Amino acid sequence: MMDEEERAEEKSKPASDLVDEKLFANRTVLIYGQINDKLARTVCAQLLALDSESNDPIRVIISSPGGHVESGDSIHDIIRFIRSEVTIIGSGWVASAGTHIYLAVPKERRLSLPNTRFLIHQPSGAAGGQSTDIAIQAEQIIRMRERLAQHIAKATGQDVERVRKDIDRDFWLDTEGAIDYGIVGRVIETMDDLDRKK
Repeated sequence: MMDEEERAEEKSKPASDLVDEKLFANRTVLIYGQINDKLARTVCAQLLALDSESNDPIRVIISSPGGHVESGDSIHDIIRFIRSEVTIIGSGWVASAGTHIYLAVPKERRLSLPNTRFLIHQPSGAAGGQSTDIAIQAEQIIRMRERLAQHIAKATGQDVERVRKDIDRDFWLDTEGAIDYGIVGRVIETMDDLDRKK
């Protein structure tokens, strides 16, 4: 039970703070929007804080058009680094670096809401500067492309040659296609479905 002072303090907090506290208490992390270093720092801090509090499962909900690959790498690696078991739920769209994050957990813990779309493609970059710098940047993009292709192949069970071909252009999948491809474990519609193992 909250006393009067605690209730007054609770009422004075901005609604966004109350929502964040409720999500934290429920061990839920949101990844919404463009993936950049600021979002990566926030998400990684939340994951590490929750993991330090206990090793109870964490739920991540993602809806993202993608963004900076290295920022996605950071979130992906922290999800795999912490001791707490993470379940990821796709919502809206999970694209590019967002898909890389989504594939950080085993297939049985990759869930999706019914209307989510998924996108895999090769990384792109804006090469500029002297010709030697452009050559270095192009080489890095080729290495990154191969690393992502290998990761997608391993996480989905697809042959890496097929993945290389598929990511040559934007490759969109609905939930049914994403299940067939090995990206999504299963589709859920309600909170009750989270506890059902299918």
